[in-house]
Amino acid sequence: MFLKYMKWAMLWALLILVLCGIPGRDIPHISFLELLSFDKFVHAGIFFVLIVLTIRGFLLQTTFENIRKSSRVISLLICVTYGGFLELMQSAVFEERSADIYDFVANSFGCLVGLFLYHWTEKNILIKFMK
Repeated sequence: MFLKYMKWAMLWALLILVLCGIPGRDIPHISFLELLSFDKFVHAGIFFVLIVLTIRGFLLQTTFENIRKSSRVISLLICVTYGGFLELMQSAVFEERSADIYDFVANSFGCLVGLFLYHWTEKNILIKFMK
């Protein structure tokens, strides 16, 4: 039952792994996007989605009550660690890729924004509809 609710987060994490593993030569380089640090927005965006899916999966599952109660903290730890792990993999395993501390910062920033936005949405919007 646990995996049923975590499938979307796990599929998204797998997609991130595949995207981060694409060799550097196969990634299109567009100069004006590099000037806008588009890459950092992409990193933040994909980790924003990852943490939202992870929190939601943990909240919906009923197998592990402690995980459900601590879903936000656990999700943040998992997603930030995963972002760091992927950066290390880019430097050590993936072809023509390198670790970038600013990518890790962008990953973590996306996680934090997702966490706070999830909390704010749940607190301010969902509760109003439940009354």
